[in-house]
Amino acid sequence: MTLGLDAMELLFVRNVNVTDKNKDEILKAKIDNDIYLSAHGSHYINLNADEIEKQDQSVERIIKAAEGLEKVSGRSLVFHPGFYLKDSKDETYRTIKENLLKLPCKGVDYRLETTGKGTQFGTLEELVSICKEVKACKLCIDFSHIHARGNGSLKDYNDFAKILQYVADELGCSTLEDIHIHMGGINYNEKGEKHHLPLLESDFKYIECLKALKDFKVKGCVILEGPMVEKDALLLKETYKRI
Repeated sequence: MTLGLDAMELLFVRNVNVTDKNKDEILKAKIDNDIYLSAHGSHYINLNADEIEKQDQSVERIIKAAEGLEKVSGRSLVFHPGFYLKDSKDETYRTIKENLLKLPCKGVDYRLETTGKGTQFGTLEELVSICKEVKACKLCIDFSHIHARGNGSLKDYNDFAKILQYVADELGCSTLEDIHIHMGGINYNEKGEKHHLPLLESDFKYIECLKALKDFKVKGCVILEGPMVEKDALLLKETYKRI
């Protein structure tokens, strides 16, 4: 790509915007530029919704997004599994697991993203456990969400290293050889994530995070999230090369 980036994440947050009219153009751009292509699923997914009908609709949204990404030879479909609502964490876990088991095998990876608010299902521990039980699912580590959910918990290199070591210990070292990662500046409070920020306007320790990724020989894809996507993504790439 002219920007010098190696990956792109399509936004399916409102609708699956891969159509029969544009799929060939997207696929050509992917191949010509040799980019890793992923997609972020709908914001209207809640596999623990009170109504079974809404749970089923959420499963259908995930499947449609996977089909759209598959049309353009994408790799990873990232999504937030759901909310606790009035259920216990154990009840939520069981319901979400049952719905994830309904997902058909597709040519893309279903990536469960660690979430940034205490009301959302998706702690690192919950998603690692789900990935052990649901073979169709893989992990997306969103370091910024973990940082925000913990009200600024990722303070130094060791905090990032502990996350990577935990994932390696629980899911195997091979998981770190093909992992999907989100990071970026983020604003938060005691309830967790508020909104994304430009990287340099936040307290997210991106240099320490990149050092940990390099030391653990992590491979896969890093997607920058925030209001200055291209600029901050290039900052990450250039910083990683210098470390």
